[in-house]
Amino acid sequence: MTARKHLKIGLFGFGTVGRALFELLKTTRPDGVEIKRICVNNINKDRGVSADFTDNPDDIFNDPEINMIVELIDNAEASYGIITRALRQGLPAVSGNKKMLASHLPELIELQTVTGGTLLYDASACGSIPVIRNLEEYYDNDLLISVKGILNGSSNYILTKVFKEHISYDTALRMAQEAGFAESDPSLDVDGWDALSKLVIITVHAFGTYVDPSKIFTFGISSLSEADIRFANEKSRRIKLVGHVEKLADGRICMCVIPQLLSADKYIYGVDDEFNGVVIKGLCYDKQFMFGRGAGGFPTGSAILSDITAGQYNYRYEYKKRQTHAGELPEFTNDVCFRIYYRYNRPEDLNIIDFDSISEKYSSASVNYVVGTTSLKALHDAAPELRKRRVFLAAYPKS
Repeated sequence: MTARKHLKIGLFGFGTVGRALFELLKTTRPDGVEIKRICVNNINKDRGVSADFTDNPDDIFNDPEINMIVELIDNAEASYGIITRALRQGLPAVSGNKKMLASHLPELIELQTVTGGTLLYDASACGSIPVIRNLEEYYDNDLLISVKGILNGSSNYILTKVFKEHISYDTALRMAQEAGFAESDPSLDVDGWDALSKLVIITVHAFGTYVDPSKIFTFGISSLSEADIRFANEKSRRIKLVGHVEKLADGRICMCVIPQLLSADKYIYGVDDEFNGVVIKGLCYDKQFMFGRGAGGFPTGSAILSDITAGQYNYRYEYKKRQTHAGELPEFTNDVCFRIYYRYNRPEDLNIIDFDSISEKYSSASVNYVVGTTSLKALHDAAPELRKRRVFLAAYPKS
């Protein structure tokens, strides 16, 4: 049995999640875990806690007693510098910065192999839901078909207010900001970029394949209008922002982050507020559903704490899918067709998307929309123009 290590942590960042982790450690008092020093940008700010603060990273990296680095900062570039420095020193590290991870994961995997350092990041995807560790340990075979879910709690909170409480999008967004679920600049959440980073990370652990985020069609809910809400209600559906990766019959994988018009029989239809929900589908076990809080300091802090305590026993991700299929990992493709709802403003907006067929069309003085079949490639090619023109689209499954 592996002996439990005593961890003295060098913590970077003391924002919402960093403070939550600090409070969780005070409350739960796990054996053999202590924060030795905290590195922050502004050393003069009164944070109301008794702790050893510094603004110099060297004070942490040069301290021989510190034997784990925990990084909880927003800046992806600074996060990358901290984590790579830790790994090059052979130190175990924990990160919650999903944008950094999604941009650099292959390099970080290789760095762990070379230096012997370890990197854990369950908190980077879906807050309190242990998706990554489950994909690593339980779904570590070729039976997996797809992973699909609500990966961003802030956008889900907004959509819940819109559809369940009939509040306007703008008011719901302001409520999310006031509740601390959305930033003053909410674009990372509502435009799908946060969910995209999580999807890239999840895909590495689900199928072994790393896909550059720029290749994946991503579209959010910031252009959602009353007309779109009315359409969904008339069809007895709800709009949810969904990240989705699926293995196709030919062995390739497709990925996207896109609003979806969901019927009431879907698992994630009823996932509300700041919660996340993930549906994992396999060849023999059909669908399995994971549900939990996806936004907020304490849910994310609890996932960070779980990574820390796993590190006490030298736990590390094995990236089994990447090892098993070395040289023959599933290839990414955008060559997938499906049905969408597309609401546009001017007649020329209809020409942005290359539709294979259109099954429904409506035009009035105030609202124009079509329902038709197109491909992920067509949507990806048109993405910059779609965002610029403030149109809205959603995947519209037939069931």
